[in-house]
Amino acid sequence: MEYLLVFALGLLFSFIGSIPPGTINLSVLQLGLEQKIRIAMKFTVAAAIIEYPYAWIAVQFEAWITSAPVVLDNFQLITAIVMTVLGILNLWTVSKPTEFYQKFQESGFRRGIVIALLNPLAIPFWIGVTAYLKAQGWLQLSSTGLLHSYIFGISIGTLLLLSLYTFLANKLASMLRHSLWLKRVPGITLLVLGVYAFYIYFT
Repeated sequence: MEYLLVFALGLLFSFIGSIPPGTINLSVLQLGLEQKIRIAMKFTVAAAIIEYPYAWIAVQFEAWITSAPVVLDNFQLITAIVMTVLGILNLWTVSKPTEFYQKFQESGFRRGIVIALLNPLAIPFWIGVTAYLKAQGWLQLSSTGLLHSYIFGISIGTLLLLSLYTFLANKLASMLRHSLWLKRVPGITLLVLGVYAFYIYFT
């Protein structure tokens, strides 16, 4: 029962935490809108796999990282840079797609691995969530089994929400097919979020 509880907590907070727009869910949303379901699902599996080691790092180094605010500040800056660069590249390649970009776009799993690795904001998020759950007395990771049940729940939560994004976007795509502006939406959103993250970091 205890293993099921920590699994459910990881799944629930992962599902909720994946809702706000970010590099991963916007990429999945774009693939769904382009009706590339098979590629989107490979991307989703890759992102869920990368979420596992990131969550493990967050749990293992929770006490040390939360005591060093400069580390969290650097994650914010890295995220700002990644979002801005990906937003610019997305807008550039939509207008002038290169052969490399087209191959990268068609490789859902490798694309998912790369973009998920460039999303280190998952680490401070799981540090915060884990610290909160522990403070409330809801989470006790007193054994290796409980730790991995929690982290596995996190990966499954990510997988479920990204799959939901994929199929909802696919349903919407039939109404907006062949729209160039539709393909630019994820890039514009990433760019706006990147600029906003820079603003937060420097203010």
